[in-house]
Formats: sequence, structure tokens, C-alpha cells
Amino acid sequence: MQIDILQLTEGAKRAKGTTVVIDVFRAFSTACYLMAAGAERIIPVEHVEEALVLKGQIPDAVLLGERNEKRVEGFDFGNSPTHIAALDFRDKTIIMTTSSGTKGLMNAKGAEEILSGSFVNAGAIVRYLKRTNPSTVSLVCMGYEGERPTQEDTFLAEYIRAKLLDQETIFVQMKEILRKGDGGRLLDPKNHTWSPASDFDLCLDLDRFDFVLKLIDEAGLKVLKVTKVN
Repeated sequence: MQIDILQLTEGAKRAKGTTVVIDVFRAFSTACYLMAAGAERIIPVEHVEEALVLKGQIPDAVLLGERNEKRVEGFDFGNSPTHIAALDFRDKTIIMTTSSGTKGLMNAKGAEEILSGSFVNAGAIVRYLKRTNPSTVSLVCMGYEGERPTQEDTFLAEYIRAKLLDQETIFVQMKEILRKGDGGRLLDPKNHTWSPASDFDLCLDLDRFDFVLKLIDEAGLKVLKVTKVN
């Protein structure tokens, strides 16, 4: 198994094989909480305008998204797991657009298979990759707006690679580095309207979920759906 760690939107464009598009803070952590709360599917799109068009076609869908980490005006929710974790999304379709994660999904056009990546389902991702054993794995770190690398996404890529190679990795150390580093923006009180401090721990609740989110074709749309991994 060849394992490549790639960075940002350009990395997504170069991704091959089974591709894990990583956005820890916060898109693909939030996505897992949405699915755990009963959502049927997530339709990821790159642009706000696409999301609004889809909402017109699927009126009962939930609009969720951010720009500059803040909720898009007129959307139902921003990108905070805290704001949605306790709600019931049973059988709902979620239309999601974010500055980094959904952009990565849409630009990984050379991938054979695409998963979303977060720490909350990292163990399931590793088990899935070991079970399917693809010849090439691309771990794409989307960073900040797909333009600047971030510690949390690179840490997850390194964590997944180490687990696939049966190498030691110390998550607790990563979490403490993030608390004082790039994760500090989630803990900054001035950001708590759109990013509560609790998002930090929710996004770093390692292996909380036992499923992967796989991007599939459904009726002409690209959608994220749950695949359970025991």
C-alpha cells in the first residue's frame, strides 16, 4: 500500500486511489455528528450558490455551511458540532458547503474512492482501509480554506498513516499541541458565537463513531453516506 500525504486544494486535485479528504476543524467532524443524529445523507457542494439552488430543488433539506468559519447568512446552521450534536436530523438531507472540506471532496476528481476524514471516526477509517487494502491511499489535508496547511489536518493524516503501518502514534500529545497551536482559534472567546469552545473536544473525541462517510453517486448527485465498519 502506497500512502501519500497531500496538502490543500492542489493536493486534492492530485489525489489518486482511495482518497481521504481531511477537515478536522470542523466540517467532517460535524458531518459525523449529523449522521449519528439520524441524517440520511449529506450533499456536499463547493459553492454557496450551488447549495441555494439545491435547496430550491429539495425544499425540506437542511442548509449547513460556513465562510470564514461563520454561518452563511440565510443557512439553518453553521459548521459547529456543538450546535447540532443534540438535535434530531432523522431522515434529513443535509446540503453542506464549507471553505475547506467540501471543496476538497469536489476537487478530488482523480480518486477512485473518496472518504471524509476526521479524528472522531479515525479508527473506522483505518479499519476500512486495512480491509479494502487499496494499492494507493491519498490523505488530503485541506487546511484553512484549502490554501494554508493546519496542524490538525496534518496530524490526522500522520495518525492514519502510522496506524496503517502499525507504527506508534500518541494522540494525547497531538491534542495538547493543538490546544496551544492551531486549535486555539476554537478556544478563543471572541469566536464562540460561531465556534463554541466545546467544538475543540467534540472534534477531537477520538474514535467516537464506528462508521466511515463515503462519497457516492446517487441520482446524479455526489452524496456522503454512512458505511458501518465493525
